[in-house]
Amino acid sequence: MTIARPAETEVASFYAGYIATVGDRGPLAFLTAQVAEFEQLRGLPETKGDFRYADGKWSVKEVLGHMADAERVFAYRLLRIARADQTALAGFDENAWAEVAPHGRRTMVQVVDDLIAVRRATITLVESLDETAVSNTGLANNNPVTGRAICWIVPGHAQHHLGILREHYGI
Repeated sequence: MTIARPAETEVASFYAGYIATVGDRGPLAFLTAQVAEFEQLRGLPETKGDFRYADGKWSVKEVLGHMADAERVFAYRLLRIARADQTALAGFDENAWAEVAPHGRRTMVQVVDDLIAVRRATITLVESLDETAVSNTGLANNNPVTGRAICWIVPGHAQHHLGILREHYGI
């Protein structure tokens, strides 16, 4: 199924930048193509995983771990909304999570493999959806959002962080 680009009314405006990065082939093609980008990260030396481009910034492993954590949250929201669950879904504080997450203690390969596993699960979820499921609306982080919008947000969020890794971390 082709998942149409969401209308502005389907998502909070702060997600527009993520959605804009996803090409016209749609989110499923983008999600799938990003797996190859993630796999290339396996080859990074362990020392690169601990690199921070400035004081107070996340390490490479922490950025990748955040990507996996956020994707898990987005996929959970997508599942709940796709199943027509109207329960309001909480937001999360990515900085508080980063302080206690194990990403910095893991190897680069472990962090990357985790991200890839999460992504593969996200792909199978998106592949399972029909038009009704992606058209459902829920409330996440106090904002209305459709399943369709989340399908576009997930690869856009990853693309945003891949861009940061290229620009600020030299990856």
